[in-house]
Amino acid sequence: MPQYLLAIDQGTTKSRAIIFDHQGRLQFQHELTLTQYFPHDGWVEQNPTEMYENTVICCHEALRKGNLLGKDITAVGITNQRETTIIWDKNTGDPIYPAIVWQDRRTSDICQHLSSLPIAAKIPEKTGLLLDPYFSATKIMWLLEHISNARTRAERGELLFGTVDTYLLWKLTNGKSHLTDASNASRTLLFNIHTQTWDKEILSALNIPEQLLPKVMDNTADFGEMDETILQHRIPITAMAGDQQAATVGQICFKAGMVKATYGTGCFMLLNTGTQVIQSKKRLLSTVAYRIENKVTYGLEGSIFSAGTTVKWLRDQLKLITHVKETETLAQSVTDAGGVYLVPAFTGLGAPYWDPFARGMITGLTSNTDRAQIVRAALESVAYQTRDLLEAMTSDGNATLNVLRVDGGMAVNNWLLQFVADILALEIQRPVCVETTALGVAFLAGLQAGVYHSLDDLIKLWQANVIFKPQMLSSQREALYRHWRVAVARTLYRKDEELY
Repeated sequence: MPQYLLAIDQGTTKSRAIIFDHQGRLQFQHELTLTQYFPHDGWVEQNPTEMYENTVICCHEALRKGNLLGKDITAVGITNQRETTIIWDKNTGDPIYPAIVWQDRRTSDICQHLSSLPIAAKIPEKTGLLLDPYFSATKIMWLLEHISNARTRAERGELLFGTVDTYLLWKLTNGKSHLTDASNASRTLLFNIHTQTWDKEILSALNIPEQLLPKVMDNTADFGEMDETILQHRIPITAMAGDQQAATVGQICFKAGMVKATYGTGCFMLLNTGTQVIQSKKRLLSTVAYRIENKVTYGLEGSIFSAGTTVKWLRDQLKLITHVKETETLAQSVTDAGGVYLVPAFTGLGAPYWDPFARGMITGLTSNTDRAQIVRAALESVAYQTRDLLEAMTSDGNATLNVLRVDGGMAVNNWLLQFVADILALEIQRPVCVETTALGVAFLAGLQAGVYHSLDDLIKLWQANVIFKPQMLSSQREALYRHWRVAVARTLYRKDEELY
């Protein structure tokens, strides 16, 4: 048997291909930056063709770095930024419009309109989600209404919809597979997580033709084969999962009550709730954590829109840093943030606030505020938002959490993780491999391909690298968090307010 698993990881800011051996050890990887476009306030778009072309280049380069051939790969898994919406021509493969990214808020008005309709009350119960621009459904509605002839062509069966996983799969199989998995389907606002089917009542109310949609599979399934012209070998694609669900698998959160947080472009915390769907009272999301052999494991999730995005903003817009690694040094160089709080509501606030109209704010500035304090405040905002999620999650799930497993690009920042541990009063565990999104889908691909026989085989492969334990006094922790909540309150949108 070939000795490697290939994970295709199409994130929000990067396209990546990562090769793991069967022991789950990262061997070779290649990545390319994915361009983001911001045509209007609150709009975020990407080029689907660039996604695919980047993916192919990354696969080639990862193999080249390891002096490997396509025949050396046992199986391929695809993981992706979720909710991002693409509609393309069934015959030509050409997208009818750029990909509308999950961060995009252009459909806020559509959501407000839908909230007055009878279907609004049923959507959270059926899908586990909230009526918000974050999800795919209203993005589909916008495309069908604003792109010439899109609705007519969709009703004639000439167009296909997919989240990023589906689009890449369709391209990689040369148009043979129009499929998605249960975890990605559960983020569209169109999928009934109880019946595990597209919900006809929601589709009808939103006027979305069902023939647009892909067939929904387990996370481990026969998704087709990568066309042999790509890597000169027909490689089976045996797993797909949304990035946060893949990270849940990569962090081996297989028992109810286990929780992980991924710090990437945003921050996403997911609590395994087992076979139970928790209807959140704190505006968190019920979602499919993973579905294997038609058995569903559910999760409770909170989403922070801006984590790594905030650091990128410090670098690219404010020019306060030239490299993200500088943030750790700068944060350590000052004893505190000097009363500065940065609320990074660049495209609204996610859980538990769900305010699409909120916009970012820095409070507490004085003439003595310096660069290091603003940078530190930016990092601190990630910890405060994590606590927002954790408090809502423990209240909803009635769970007492003792450990949080973390991963993602920001998880390499030791100062940040110590501050997270302090603000949460919780032990933080960082694994040996922080690329757990890619690792998780590689594990799933290997499970379907017979490399692993059960989830127990995967449990044995997880290892902690560093453990961070809280050191801050309780009084200091609560004072800092109390002031954060005040800063957030000033950020939230109020209809009766006038702009001066």
